[in-house]
Amino acid sequence: MSQPRLTGRVAVVTGGGSGIGEAIAIRLHEDGARVAIVDIDLDAARLTATLAGDGPAIVADVSDSAAVDAALADAEGALGPVDIWINNAGIAGAGTAERVNPRAEQQLAEAATGKVTTALDGLVRLPDDEWRRMLAVHLDGTFYGMRAAARSMVARGSGAIVNIASICGIEGCTGHPHYSAAKAGILGLTRAAAKELIVQGIRVNVVAPGYVDTTLVTSSVTETMLGVLAVSTPLGRLGRPAEIAAAVSFLASDEASFFVGDTVSPNGGLVTV
Repeated sequence: MSQPRLTGRVAVVTGGGSGIGEAIAIRLHEDGARVAIVDIDLDAARLTATLAGDGPAIVADVSDSAAVDAALADAEGALGPVDIWINNAGIAGAGTAERVNPRAEQQLAEAATGKVTTALDGLVRLPDDEWRRMLAVHLDGTFYGMRAAARSMVARGSGAIVNIASICGIEGCTGHPHYSAAKAGILGLTRAAAKELIVQGIRVNVVAPGYVDTTLVTSSVTETMLGVLAVSTPLGRLGRPAEIAAAVSFLASDEASFFVGDTVSPNGGLVTV
């Protein structure tokens, strides 16, 4: 009987305390990896750690480069040199739901009459601090994680980095300009870094999910809007965290050895890339 495909590998998952990150950590563990969980919430990280092989639970705000470097050091101190790094940590946006959802609901009501006149105003009413925080967590955090992991992996000439983006980074999500910009930035960053790092034996790829049934999504939109998202997805439902985790595990494995700078987008047919 063959061994699981990630046997002997050391993996780090940022934002591993819940949602897609939790599912990724569990799947990597099931596929043989020893997994360190990084999250801003220590209790959440510890809970995931118990489900994913009792690896270390590490607190870090990924928007802080020093904290990310320290998290890498802690993970390697506990498990050894890192082979797999997953940049998953993210936020939904503090005030987006309150600003956008009422207008989105109004648009739906107007659509039934055949003429939409309400503007979402997601851009013009977006405060500076929310813009900066969104990019700091998603884009800065991905950069800091990639840089820290690459510095370690280069010494051994091997490694896999998987970044988590979104279909919002591919096509832009109306009413969510800051989230869309951050995720689009991750796509470009991944492609540039992948071409550079593959020469040193490090593969970098990105997973850009569609709408997934996680708290990040369900807390951001109303029940009505959730129904719209499901209906607008050709498969007819939201994605499951485990489905995204499966794509991540594949890209982290040797089975994906010819994937360099690629975007894999499990989205139920909502966007084809």
